[in-house]
Amino acid sequence: MESPRLGLSVSQLTQHIKALMDNDPLLQDVLVYGEVSNYSRSAAGHVYFTLKDAESAIRCVMWRSRADWYGRLPADGESILVRGYVSLYPPHGQYQLYVEEWQPLGAGRLYLEFEALKARLQAEGLFDAGRKRPLPAFPRAVGIVTSPSAAAYQDILRVLRQRFPLARVVLAPTLVQGEDAPPQIVRAIESLNRIREQAEIDVIIVARGGGSLEELRAFNDERVARAIASSQVPVITGVGHEVDFTIADFAADHRAPTPTAAAAAAVPDQQELRQRLIALKSALTQMMLSRLDESRRQIESHRRMLRRLSPEHRIAQERQHVDELIHRLQQDVMHQLAMARERIQQYSARLEGLNPTAVLGRGYAVVRRRDTGQVVTHPAQVRAGDPLDIRVSEGSFGALVE
Repeated sequence: MESPRLGLSVSQLTQHIKALMDNDPLLQDVLVYGEVSNYSRSAAGHVYFTLKDAESAIRCVMWRSRADWYGRLPADGESILVRGYVSLYPPHGQYQLYVEEWQPLGAGRLYLEFEALKARLQAEGLFDAGRKRPLPAFPRAVGIVTSPSAAAYQDILRVLRQRFPLARVVLAPTLVQGEDAPPQIVRAIESLNRIREQAEIDVIIVARGGGSLEELRAFNDERVARAIASSQVPVITGVGHEVDFTIADFAADHRAPTPTAAAAAAVPDQQELRQRLIALKSALTQMMLSRLDESRRQIESHRRMLRRLSPEHRIAQERQHVDELIHRLQQDVMHQLAMARERIQQYSARLEGLNPTAVLGRGYAVVRRRDTGQVVTHPAQVRAGDPLDIRVSEGSFGALVE
């Protein structure tokens, strides 16, 4: 595309405006007062903030070489007086106030309103720790109160999907800035509470991205704070950046420093849950194996006990006892028989010694009177002519007395 022969380029126009400003004596040494917002300090040490009043605002820059002169620097909500010069920043085509000196004038109006409302609601007990409810461990659905067009909403969705995709999302869209924002935020919180049971909403996130005290003003509204405190569902706030605190944060059940941190606080991390489940599975398996081993030992012990108590075991024991008794009886009988044989042998020996036939075998004879059978032991028992019977060892014969 050919360059036009007439007109100025953006850079030429910007440089012209910058030259006009740089050559204006009024703009090269000005005193300006207003309220500080959007305060930040870069890694290089330069300070950036907005100085505003009820109707206008100007971007301010304080280079590190100037900022290092001061023991402290301006804070959001503080009313200050600055001295510096106004010039144009060509890359953005934006005019800025380059601050060389500053001094505090006191707290700004919005900051004073913030502190007064905070003190009053705190005195009512609206911020008491005892009113805070625990967050659900595994929410079925997460209600979100924010602007659907805000980057914070997409950040929240991304974190919820990454951490716990099982949780459903119920959006209650609302403005998050401006005069119409507070009543809309209140209605959004109330609408989520009305459908909490059928939608299974277990936690609500109220969120928006960072901003100045003026931009966060909707979340410093008393109506919003009371709606959060009255919610039947636990509320997490994620408003602004990490250093931003709002009245809504104090009323909430849990305050997160950013919208993404609010999403992380609302749901568990599936990766952590997976690791916990693996650890629990391992512990449960170990416990089951240990209990199985113990059960096996108990079963084996009971089996041995049952074997000892079973009839078969008792019968075997009694059979052994009977065998022992039979053996003892046999031994006793054999002993008795042996003793009886010994006595019989003794008696036999004695009888043998008393056996007449044995005496006869040694040459003796037994003489009896035939008529009476009386054994003759003396001659006077017989007279001549008496018949006698004489028994010897091999037989008997008769004889007459002479």
